[in-house]
Amino acid sequence: MAVKFLDLHKQYVEIKPAIDKAISNVIRESAYISGSYARAFESEFSDFQQVPYCIGCGNGTDAIEIAIEALELPSGSEIIVPANTFIATSEAVTRTGHKVVFCDCDPDDYTISLPSLKTKLTSKTRAVVAVHLYGQPCDMDGLLALSVEHKFKVIEDCAQAHGADYAGRRVGSIGHIGTFSFYPGKNLGAYGDAGAITTADPDLEKRVRMIANHGRIGKYDHEFEGRNSRLDGLQAAILSAKLPYLETWIERRQGISEIYYKGLSDMPEIALPARRNWGGHVFHLFVVRTPRRDALQGFLRDLGIETGIHYPIALPKLRAYAHCGQANEKFFANNFDGQLLSLPIGDHMTVSDANEVVGACKDFFASV
Repeated sequence: MAVKFLDLHKQYVEIKPAIDKAISNVIRESAYISGSYARAFESEFSDFQQVPYCIGCGNGTDAIEIAIEALELPSGSEIIVPANTFIATSEAVTRTGHKVVFCDCDPDDYTISLPSLKTKLTSKTRAVVAVHLYGQPCDMDGLLALSVEHKFKVIEDCAQAHGADYAGRRVGSIGHIGTFSFYPGKNLGAYGDAGAITTADPDLEKRVRMIANHGRIGKYDHEFEGRNSRLDGLQAAILSAKLPYLETWIERRQGISEIYYKGLSDMPEIALPARRNWGGHVFHLFVVRTPRRDALQGFLRDLGIETGIHYPIALPKLRAYAHCGQANEKFFANNFDGQLLSLPIGDHMTVSDANEVVGACKDFFASV
C-alpha cells in the first residue's frame, strides 16, 4: 500500500529494544498475571492521565462493564449512550442489567450532543457515557452541569482518547469514572487485549479492583462474586515500554491532521471534523464526511491509500437494538452514517504520506 491506515510493525521497529527488553523481563520472571508489571503500569498511567487511581483489566469492554457495575446503580437503570460509537459502549450497559437509551451525536465533532441528551433524560436516568470519540474530548463542563442538575453519574469512555485533555485536565479524570482500551490499534496499544479504569474515588477504586479479581482483595477472601478480568504482565510491560513515546506519537498525529485541515478545508465536498477550543484532540481517527463516501474510498483504494469506516451503521439501527425502537429517530447519526470516512492518520505516517492523501482527495473531486 502507498499509504497504510495502520502500521504496527513500523512502530515496533522504531522502539524494538524497549519492547524486546520488556517482553524478555516478563518471561524471565514468569510474571504473567497482574503482579509487578501490571502495578507499575497502573502507577505510570495514572500519573500520565493525572488521576489518582488506575486499575488494569482484560480489555476495554470489560472496563466499561466493570465501571458500570462498580457504580452500583439500581437494577434496570437507564444509561444514555451516543448513537455514533462502537457497540462495546452500549452492550456494556445491557450486559450489566440496565437499559440503554441512545441520544444523538454532535454533527460537527461527533461527540455526544447535549441538546439531544437533554431530551432523553428521565427520572430513571442514572448514568451517561461520555465517549471521547475519535480522540476529541466531549463538552465535559456542560455534561457535568447536567449531571448535578439531574443526579446522574458520568462515565468517560476514553478508548480512543489516551492523552486528550479538556480545559487542562486529562480525560478519564473529570467524570466519576473513566475507562480505557489498549486494543493494539489504539494510540497507546498493547500486543493483545488490555484495558484500564480510572477514578479519583478511593471507594470506587477498591470496588473496581475487587470486581475485576473475583470479588476479592486477599487470595481466597471473596466478599462477593466478581469476574476474571486482570491485566496480564506481558501486556502491562509492553504498555509501560510504549507510554514514554505516546506524547511524541500524538504530536505526529496532530501534525498529520494539520496537513489535512490546510489541504482540504477549501473543499466544500468534504466536511472536516470540528476542533473545539476546550481541549486537545489526539486524533485517534480523522473522520471526514461526504455524500460520495463509497466512491471516494474506492478511488483512494485504487491508488493504494487505505481508509476505514467508523462506524458504518449507527447503533440504533443495528438489529441488536431493534427492541429500543430508535432506528427511525431523526438523529444526525442515523441519517449520515453512510457518509463517514476515516482517512489514514498515525505515528507511522510521513508528511509526504499526508500530502499524497490530500492530493488524491482533490483529484477525486476535480474529476467529478
